Amino acid sequence: MAWLKPIYDKMHQLLCVHTVLHADETTLQVLHESDRAAQAKSTMWLYRTSADAEHQIVLYDYQTSRSGAHPKQFLQGFTGFLHTDGWEEYHRKLPREVTLVGCWAHCRRKFDEALKTLPEKDRAGSVALRGKLFCDKLFDLERSYEALVLDDHFTARKLARLEQTKPVMDAFFSWCAQTDVLPKSLPGQAIRYARSQRARLERVLLDGRLELSNNRAERSVKPFVIGRKNWLFNNTPVGANASAMIYSIVETAKENGVKPYDYLAALLRKAPNMAASCSLDALLPWNLGEGI
Repeated sequence: MAWLKPIYDKMHQLLCVHTVLHADETTLQVLHESDRAAQAKSTMWLYRTSADAEHQIVLYDYQTSRSGAHPKQFLQGFTGFLHTDGWEEYHRKLPREVTLVGCWAHCRRKFDEALKTLPEKDRAGSVALRGKLFCDKLFDLERSYEALVLDDHFTARKLARLEQTKPVMDAFFSWCAQTDVLPKSLPGQAIRYARSQRARLERVLLDGRLELSNNRAERSVKPFVIGRKNWLFNNTPVGANASAMIYSIVETAKENGVKPYDYLAALLRKAPNMAASCSLDALLPWNLGEGI
């Protein structure tokens, strides 16, 4: 794996130059970690570029915990917007130069989960349905803005959101503030989440490049989650780091329209024989892929 690390490091460097990123994380079991039980849960972090990036980059980073110290370290030098879920560790650890953007899909999911626990006859007019419908309206509006992105590179989408999305958000948060439900009930938890995340959820209005949800990161972490269901665990931290590197290179290739097998085969042919002084740019998926 040693010859893959410079390519991974180069993509890491390029990732942190962007000003809009997405992050997510999932659990990982590593059997032989120093001073840790085999049953302990480690974390595979995921960082990726957003829709505005010319070349897409998807990077995985293995760490022993879900501490916010890890994204702080990984994203050194990054300034801009970071899409995340509501995990408070991001808020506690990341510097002021990183502006967290909340995920409306997470907000909607909590109302939807509350709704599914109700009998059909009790759903109409329920708090859970009302909250879900607010979120559905926001996503319907987002779909109507898709053509604007192509026409005006995100500026028009920002203006459309201020005109059409903001009033819906304002009405939603006003409704949340006025709705009185048992705080430990599922609808109560959904409303409490929305209230606590309001500042981050509203930040999507700040820039047209931002997205209403963090689904982009969730989709990118899914291949690792599916793989984990098959191989179950890594034996050592060395193996976990190797997994992070391979998944990063494969998923980045896929995101740039390059077939992973062809790209890895080309790397095997070219990378070991290239002079140390040669630019790594030529080996990146969007460059090497053109010559495959």
